[in-house]
Order: sequence, then C-alpha cells, then structure tokens
Amino acid sequence: MPDIRHSIPIATSADSIYPLIATGRGFAQWWAADVTDLGDTVELGFFNRTTVYRLKLEQATAPHAAEWVCQTGDEWNGTHISFHLEPRDSGVLLRFTHAGWRSESDYFVACTTTWGELMYRLKAAAEGKSRGPLFLPGELAY
Repeated sequence: MPDIRHSIPIATSADSIYPLIATGRGFAQWWAADVTDLGDTVELGFFNRTTVYRLKLEQATAPHAAEWVCQTGDEWNGTHISFHLEPRDSGVLLRFTHAGWRSESDYFVACTTTWGELMYRLKAAAEGKSRGPLFLPGELAY
C-alpha cells in the first residue's frame, strides 16, 4: 500500500503546533474552512460539500503526535493521517504521513501534491504567518 510522506521544519514549539493538527478548529486555520467539529471526530467539507471527509482522532499524544483515521471517501476511507512532532534546536520537525492507500491512482498523485502545499500552510499558521486554509467554501473541484 502506498503512503504519502512529507516533512517540514517549523520554527516554533510543539505546543504551538499541536492544536493545529489535533483539532477541527486547528484544521480550519490551514486546511479547510468548512469544518464541523464533533468532539474526537471532524468533518471537512470540500467543493461546496460535494466531498466530505470524516476523520476520527485515533491517537493523541500532546504535544508530540496526532493520528486520524478517515471514515469516508472512496479512496480515503480506512487511510490514516498522522502528524509527528520532533523537537529540533530551531523549533520542530513535522513528519506527516497519509498511509494505507490502496493504489497509486491519479487521485493519490494529486493528493501528494496537495498535501505538500498544505504542509506549507500549516507551517505558516504555526509561525504566525497564516495564509488561511487552502480550501474555502464555494470553491469548485479542479
């Protein structure tokens, strides 16, 4: 099964980054503006809610890691999204994995690129230079 992996240095503490990767409110700052927070589950709406991903927080180790399991989506269902924060002298190294894809489909490849952009948005939000979420309400699919 293929996995998407990224790592990015972030010039701040794990305590500052953790809420951005472990809560729906955090996701809304860099990933998607359409977020419904249901406690340990969040729903992210994309493209006028023609796509909705439900994620359940499966493991949370504040402030070092958060892992989500995807409960919806043709290709996302059953995949795992994990964020691991490793302290460094100049801040934190974020290691990201979206694991358990069934195949390297065209959608998988597109998601690899999108996750790369999302890592830079997460970094900007954590460092106080937020450009806002990548996905805004009302935007149409590519």
